Amino acid sequence: MKPGVRALGVAESYRGQHSTLAGAVVRASRVVDGFAFDTCAVGGTDASETVASLVDSLDREDVRYVLLAGIAPAWFNLFDLPAIRECVDRPVLSVSFEESEGLESALRDAFDGDALDERLAVYRRQPDRRPVTVGDETVYVRAAGLDGDEAADVVRAFTPEGGRPEPLRVARLAARAADERFGDGDAGSA
Repeated sequence: MKPGVRALGVAESYRGQHSTLAGAVVRASRVVDGFAFDTCAVGGTDASETVASLVDSLDREDVRYVLLAGIAPAWFNLFDLPAIRECVDRPVLSVSFEESEGLESALRDAFDGDALDERLAVYRRQPDRRPVTVGDETVYVRAAGLDGDEAADVVRAFTPEGGRPEPLRVARLAARAADERFGDGDAGSA
């Protein structure tokens, strides 16, 4: 992959009723090239719209990929990869870092009625997770807009060491710092 190719990594941090989503634009050469921040409701259903808003606010046609940290931020405020891909008109990948049996049982434990039905419908329409070996690590990738081999190549190209792609590592640091300063809870609010 050419060193100037850019990906937007999106990660979250939360302390109270709102989750801080940070978007970090990172080149394949590991140069950080921009940030955007927004919030979504903890336990809500607005995470996908928030990602689309982050991409829109950056107004960066040069960002070729959107990488999401996991699929269920902010207490099961699920990312809908196909819907996000449709909104942002570029491939969307979700990267998780642990093997899992899936979220259905956890969703059933946390929700019921219409809230459960809505989340199950979103969850069931997501692409399957696929294990991807990156160095000595294994990550689990879902992709909308790329086939499995292309998605694995993108994840590997943006992962210089360890198992966390650089756009997601930087976004996670930014989300935590912003949440510490501006998030709900003990930290100062703005």
